[in-house]
Amino acid sequence: MIKRTTIAAVLAALTVTSVIASQPVRAAELSGSLSLSGAWAIYPLAVKWGAAFQKLYPKVKMDISAGGAGKGMADALVGAVDIGMVSREVDRTERAKGALPILIVKDGVFPTVSVRNPAVKRIVAKGMSRKTLQDICIKGTIVNWRAVGGRSAPIHVYTRSDACGAASAWAATLGRYKQDDLKGIGVYGDPGLLAAVRRDPLGMGYNNLSYVFSGDKVASGIVIVPIDANNNGKVDADERIDSREKAYKAVASGRYPGARREFFVTKGKPNTLARAFIEFALSDAGTKVLRDVGGYVPLSKSEKSEQLRKIK
Repeated sequence: MIKRTTIAAVLAALTVTSVIASQPVRAAELSGSLSLSGAWAIYPLAVKWGAAFQKLYPKVKMDISAGGAGKGMADALVGAVDIGMVSREVDRTERAKGALPILIVKDGVFPTVSVRNPAVKRIVAKGMSRKTLQDICIKGTIVNWRAVGGRSAPIHVYTRSDACGAASAWAATLGRYKQDDLKGIGVYGDPGLLAAVRRDPLGMGYNNLSYVFSGDKVASGIVIVPIDANNNGKVDADERIDSREKAYKAVASGRYPGARREFFVTKGKPNTLARAFIEFALSDAGTKVLRDVGGYVPLSKSEKSEQLRKIK
């Protein structure tokens, strides 16, 4: 009888231990302030993650601000914030200064024009090759919508004025270019760039996945420019991105030329509170928040495990 009771007690203890191990740290054990700054692309998701995290740990205060990936990286490296939000790859110079990138989601950057664009019918049917996009956004050799099948009217190119991952990713999509190589009228932030293209029939810009969709549909007033990646002069089925679901599939598969990765960055190993937040973001609960927010492609289980090993 004693032996049976002992075995039952051990099994019960193991069960409790297993349950505890699978749960977040108890609320009473986490308190303090946690600060994040950086990429506009990550900001909406980080805010929702922050709200969900605070429900679990009400003694934690969150301070989350946007300002571009460049600001997020700079703030993290000087210790102004606990976590920088960086929507581009982290370079060797930044790593040498102590930047530790933790991949959190996948995203994409999409070229956009107004629904009132003079070449919109041709653009939707034929798309644009990378060379054409280079000539418009980098080289400045195509300056009129007539050159891409519209009526004669100047092309108003818009780009980001803030150092950001979206611009870096867009420049890299067009070739071995950087943000400084992009031509155009500088506009601050993702929302500002989207608004500029929406109100200008002659405008062209680019935006992150989370900003070009409203629900499952493309945001009102804009059209996503299909990228004719194989240069066959037409838009193939997998090149036409006209719904959030198609965008997810294209980014997740790696086929979309503008696909990119987004990171939380800490200087060295994250502190206890930052580590707990990153672990939450990469947990099943964090993925549920991500799916509710929309606009982001989650990591696979193996990818999550690989990132979590970095912060142990």
